[in-house]
Amino acid sequence: MSYNEKKVSIDLGNGLAPIELSTGKLAKQADGSVVLKQGDTMLLATVVSAREAKPGVDFLPLSVDYQEKYASTGRIPGGFLRREARLSDYEVLISRLVDRALRPLFPETYHADTQVMISLISADKDIMPDALAGLAASAALAVSDIPFNGPISEVRVAKIDGQLVLNPTLSQLEQASLEYIVAGSAQDIVMVEGESKEISEAEMVEAIAFAHDAIKKQVAAQVELANLVGSSAKREFNHEPSNLELRDAVFAATYDQVYAIAKSGSTKHERTEKFAEIGKAFFETLGEEIDEETTFLAKKYYHDVQYDAVRNLVLDEGIRLDGRDVRTVRPIWSEVDYLPAAHGSAVFTRGETQSLTSVTLGAKDDEQMIDGAFIHGYNKFILHYNFPSFSVGEVRPNRGPGRREVGHGNLAMRSLKQVLPEGTENPYTIRVVSDILESNGSSSMATVCAGTLALLDAGVKLKAPVSGIAMGLITDEKSGKYAILSDILGDEDHLGDMDFKVTGTEKGIVACQMDLKINGLKWEVLTQALDQAKEARLHILNEMKKTIDAPREDYKPHAPRIISLTIDKEFIGAIIGPGGKIIQEMQRETGSTISIEEVDGKGIVQVFADNKAAIDAAVSRIRAIVAKPEIGEVYEGKVKSIMPFGAFVEIMPGKDGLLHISEIDWSRLETMDGVFKEGDMVSVKLLDIDKQGKMKLSRKVLLPRPPREDKPKQEQKPANDAPQA
Repeated sequence: MSYNEKKVSIDLGNGLAPIELSTGKLAKQADGSVVLKQGDTMLLATVVSAREAKPGVDFLPLSVDYQEKYASTGRIPGGFLRREARLSDYEVLISRLVDRALRPLFPETYHADTQVMISLISADKDIMPDALAGLAASAALAVSDIPFNGPISEVRVAKIDGQLVLNPTLSQLEQASLEYIVAGSAQDIVMVEGESKEISEAEMVEAIAFAHDAIKKQVAAQVELANLVGSSAKREFNHEPSNLELRDAVFAATYDQVYAIAKSGSTKHERTEKFAEIGKAFFETLGEEIDEETTFLAKKYYHDVQYDAVRNLVLDEGIRLDGRDVRTVRPIWSEVDYLPAAHGSAVFTRGETQSLTSVTLGAKDDEQMIDGAFIHGYNKFILHYNFPSFSVGEVRPNRGPGRREVGHGNLAMRSLKQVLPEGTENPYTIRVVSDILESNGSSSMATVCAGTLALLDAGVKLKAPVSGIAMGLITDEKSGKYAILSDILGDEDHLGDMDFKVTGTEKGIVACQMDLKINGLKWEVLTQALDQAKEARLHILNEMKKTIDAPREDYKPHAPRIISLTIDKEFIGAIIGPGGKIIQEMQRETGSTISIEEVDGKGIVQVFADNKAAIDAAVSRIRAIVAKPEIGEVYEGKVKSIMPFGAFVEIMPGKDGLLHISEIDWSRLETMDGVFKEGDMVSVKLLDIDKQGKMKLSRKVLLPRPPREDKPKQEQKPANDAPQA
């Protein structure tokens, strides 16, 4: 079977293999299909979009799924079924990155069901596929006839040893001081997400600009590929009916009322109810016999009224829905130690957004196992974000965390991870759980603030407190006016053009997440948004410090304790014992949890328990195991076994020596019968250790030596004496 494959190549000049985009060979029944190859890494991206939109749909039903095939790395999935199942959190996060980059570039009136699927089908162990997924997906759209105002692309930018690097390898990332995935078109930036080690706003802008230069190259390659396959013509569509007369009637009847409500500074629920009343009153004027299309359009146009009124209020008068100006942060209150049984807890409330966050300190056994096709290992810092329906006054079934919860939790985790103590300063596995109790804008940033407070309350020695702020943007392309909003409301997120979350310490930025709903963001607007965000997050940080400004001196009395010991590698086996016998026995008898691993040629032992006595008992036994016997020392040993020639005595855990029958007592023993029984305790002295490590013990040298008995002298007969007759 023949095929007509087309290829283009991209060299980013970063020392890695060129990126190759090809189409026409695989998955040809999809609307668009591209294979991306770099080194041994291969991604298959496909896109399919329905020819018609479903009736009554006024949005883009776009789904993006990124999945890693375990065969791509030569692994078999774990679990009972041994097959790829639901997407992991890691795959969900990559899917979100691609979704957020693509979604703003579809035509506003395009409402057909659209599905983008990206599969990792081969993996190079050091080339990270997440930074390539957006490029592959956009290329699949570029070679299709689906309407799309792209292409776009994504790259990862990192700063390593003071130098900016494009799409660094996995091993290089370990040394990075900043790491961002940036998405954009040839003209503008559309999405940013990443983390950093307290960098300045200028450093962040520099990194994004550096990434954008590479994005332009990748966009040009997609245009070239599209031209090769002749896909410049896109399908025609008409997914949104219109009725200009009805539109004018809706605006004339409701705009002034909606504008007045928006300007009144009412609460979220009051405002929602009043908006609903205005809409209901207008719909009643249309009569009861209106058709479905008229009902659909009337609701859409009324939403447009709210959209325009809220935006115009901000742009024309600088007034927001709750009466604030563009820079003011809502009132804040917080409290720590709210949950008496938790290891650390905090309540953080900003306006109508509230997080109740708890901290749990655990042992090494509590680490999270990551078992993905590309990333697998263990994670000792876990953050979970929950968003129950009651937080927004709604009723819906609880089906567990969705993609939004995973994404918000990941942003908060990235932020707090940067300030956690490292190495032996942080022996714990830490789990932070944020339960959102109220939500009206930026609950992920409330999670960052509440998480900081709860960790400080738990006594975790953070390098510095972290706060976060969500920034919004409202623009008018015709007039060129724009307004940057600090601490956005939920409605401002919904009706605005940007959601830009920035977290940081007093020194600098530790994480960010930016989503745009318009086609790109100008550099001057980005710079101003970052400066305004700094002002807001420092204000929030000062409010947090009024509650708690440093870690508690000690952990809570009921919090578990961990002692870390560093031992010579040679003793790891002695502590574990044959089949784990010794370590299991210590855990059972002391009530502690003991973990041991080899790090940099040393053994790292952690003893975990919820009381000091258990830890002390376990540490004492471990120290005895790793202690080295010294010749000449006296030990209280236990008789482990009895032989005809003597007894083996354990003088330290796992260390036996021979007490020979001749060294038991000063008097000669003919047999070992009745001398000892197994389990007897006996004091012995270590006489010698031979080259094979065998120890010679003596008991008799510790006993008083009996006095020497002189032998009686024999009578000597005179030499001249002769026997008598």
